[in-house]
Amino acid sequence: MVRLISIFVGIGFAFVAMVAFVIGVYGWATEPTEKTAEYTFHLYPRDFQFSFEGPFGRWDQVELQRGYKVYKEVCAACHGLEFVAFRNLADLGYSEAQIKAEAANWQVPGIDPVTGEATTRPGTPTDYFPSPYPNDVAARAANNNAIPPDLSLITKARPNGTDYTASLLTGYTDPNTFQIDGKLLRQEFPDFTVPEGLHFNPYFHSLNIAMAPPLTSTGQVTYDDGTEATIRQMSHDVAAFLTWAAEPKMIERKQTGWAALGFVLFATVLAYLAKQQIWAPVKPKNRKTKPNAS
Repeated sequence: MVRLISIFVGIGFAFVAMVAFVIGVYGWATEPTEKTAEYTFHLYPRDFQFSFEGPFGRWDQVELQRGYKVYKEVCAACHGLEFVAFRNLADLGYSEAQIKAEAANWQVPGIDPVTGEATTRPGTPTDYFPSPYPNDVAARAANNNAIPPDLSLITKARPNGTDYTASLLTGYTDPNTFQIDGKLLRQEFPDFTVPEGLHFNPYFHSLNIAMAPPLTSTGQVTYDDGTEATIRQMSHDVAAFLTWAAEPKMIERKQTGWAALGFVLFATVLAYLAKQQIWAPVKPKNRKTKPNAS
């Protein structure tokens, strides 16, 4: 009797849980979305058309070198590349001598061999790109209490990260004149404000971002190959470079995938031919049929 009561109690609890789940799903599906400024005027990343996209994509080393220069001269003042070593620049087409000279231009943490105290020294090819701040406290103090993220994996940490990065860098605008489909932000949400110390960017999830516009004018960086350094071009190049930093083996992975698909296809054909060869002598049994009544 006790067991029977326990079964009915369990069924009752399961029924109540199912009803609550159905009611919750129905409410979620039918409840109208709150029309906030963040929901209405947030933009999804634009398509910047990178050379490494698609199954047959390839790195453009000249583009990556331009992107590295933008990172070095603009982004490195606030953002580090914790998981990228100077020797990895060989993938961008730099020679060993160029990499040594490039690493020596950076100061990395070290230890004084005489006193044992922490110090800095010129980098070597085996060192990793250093953080511009000694700790989080210093980073917050220099950036309005916001810690600039490390950029090693930034394009993998954001949905559609490459296009998002390029869109974000080109997306700074005036909230007083910003509009979508003829709807002016200030008219739709007259109480919308940009807090002090933040900057309006419709590609950022909350529309307000702590990072000031890093790319502000054409020619901010001088490219060695003579390419005009417009804001869009610099954003495109540094986004490509950060994608390489996050996935340096992406092209090799794609090539390995094609080889794996070819092997699977070849093995499938062999398996089919082997099946035909093995079972060829075996004749299927004829089905027994009932004799016709005469």
